[in-house]
Amino acid sequence: RAEIEQNYAKQLRQDWFGPSNQQAFQDVLNQLNDYAAQREQLSESMTLSICVELSRNLQELRQERKNHLCEVKKAQQNLESSSKLLETSKKRFEKEWREAEKANQQTEKVQLDANATRADVEKAKQHAHLRVHLADECKNDYASQLQKYNNEQNNFYHSEIPSVYKKLQEMEERRIRLLADGYVQFSETEKNVLPNINKCLDAISSTGRNINEKQDTLALIEQYRSGAAPPADVEFEDYSQGVKAAASDNTTTHLPKVRIKQLFHKKNKVTSSDKNTPSSLEDLSRLPPDQRRRRLQEKFDDIQKELQRETEQSEAMMKMKGVYEQNSQLGDPSSLQPQIIQTAHNIAKLRGELNKYQVQLTEAGGGTLQHYPASSEYITVLSESSVSPSENIYECEFDEDFDIDVPIGQCTALYDFDGGSEGAVSMHVGEQLSLMQEDQGDGWVRVQRANGDVGYVPASYIQII
Repeated sequence: RAEIEQNYAKQLRQDWFGPSNQQAFQDVLNQLNDYAAQREQLSESMTLSICVELSRNLQELRQERKNHLCEVKKAQQNLESSSKLLETSKKRFEKEWREAEKANQQTEKVQLDANATRADVEKAKQHAHLRVHLADECKNDYASQLQKYNNEQNNFYHSEIPSVYKKLQEMEERRIRLLADGYVQFSETEKNVLPNINKCLDAISSTGRNINEKQDTLALIEQYRSGAAPPADVEFEDYSQGVKAAASDNTTTHLPKVRIKQLFHKKNKVTSSDKNTPSSLEDLSRLPPDQRRRRLQEKFDDIQKELQRETEQSEAMMKMKGVYEQNSQLGDPSSLQPQIIQTAHNIAKLRGELNKYQVQLTEAGGGTLQHYPASSEYITVLSESSVSPSENIYECEFDEDFDIDVPIGQCTALYDFDGGSEGAVSMHVGEQLSLMQEDQGDGWVRVQRANGDVGYVPASYIQII
């Protein structure tokens, strides 16, 4: 199967030859494709090796910076908490000290009161002593909290904050270095693809220099040159003598006039049914002998190339059909039958035209007569198709009028048709027919039955397969 596919892919490739400026334009497009591929490679390299790595590293640095700022915030919150505790202990100490002074004043007042008993004096002294003791405890707590706050404040401003700022500085330096390395890597990546890009640009420059404008114009002139002789001079008719001047001998045999627009008239397009085969034979008899031989040789060579491609394609499909017959899991052999039949038709028509051009070329003195008969392989295809032996077109015989009528496809009858009108042919539901001519817009198609009858049927009564 791999070999068949490889051969089929090989047949799909065709060499194109034309004027050097058109070929150069095609080369420029090919080089631009290579140029674009290099740019895509550059973009991919920068994305994978630079952008992805930088994004990952910057994400890590962003998280690291967030952690450092959290450390600063945590240390600041601890310092603020210590400051609040210091303020609370200070206010408590102030309150208790005022209460102790107030108790001492009350004791002195009781002692000076003549009506106060000893018990009242002792009670006042005990209360004053308790208040002084509480004030001393608050004083010691305030002093301890103050010392703790001062230590934490010194540690915050002289140790923790500088340490975090140093880490942030180192982190920023790493970030800058990563970007700097990315710039260098970007430059090196660009340098790696520049030689290939320069090759593409050099090839485009070379293509432009190799264009031969004179050769292209001469080839264009040769392609559209009609070969017809210019008309003879118009003879003077002397009406003063009362007798019309006789036409000269050369005026009776000169070729028809050729309009300017006919010199550049393009070839007729090939119909869709014969898109795989060359157009019908052209009338080259009016061309000069040398030019006629050259044009016939060109047509002959083109048909040979097309015949070779069709033959290779047919051989590939026959091989594929054999593979399908040996292993049905790979495909249905019957699905290839319409293509095989169509290719056989194309080969038969090509062989017929090849023989006809060979005859004309031989008559023009450009070669020897060589007949190209149909091989047994295509006769076998004929026997498997619906064409009758009496209408066997694969024998590639040709008549003086070069009239070849070949099927362009297969179709199936959807309804019964009696074919009672002139030029029509009858058919039955499910009957397989050969399609000879497509619908030309009038709603009728030309078909051939298995018994050889040829005629027209309604286009809506059949289904092309």
